[in-house]
Amino acid sequence: MILSKVIGTIVSTQKSPALKDHKLLIVQPIDLNGAFTGREMLAIDRVDAGVGDVVLVLQEGAGAQQILQRKDVPVHTVVVAVVDGMHLEMPGE
Repeated sequence: MILSKVIGTIVSTQKSPALKDHKLLIVQPIDLNGAFTGREMLAIDRVDAGVGDVVLVLQEGAGAQQILQRKDVPVHTVVVAVVDGMHLEMPGE
């Protein structure tokens, strides 16, 4: 899973019928300090996330299809959790 931040939404009036009922988000990977670390990705939202939310993203086609419970969905990336908080304990602290 990839720790990411929602940075935008996509509005699409014409898309695959399999995606008809799904919200599309633009997410960007972040590090544990919240700094952006990678390129933007388009993801299907399964948890009602919004712009500014920190989320966990699954980026793997078969896993995404399992979460959506459909094999006919052309998807690779899915938002699977909204992160409410993080606690990191470093060794020796």
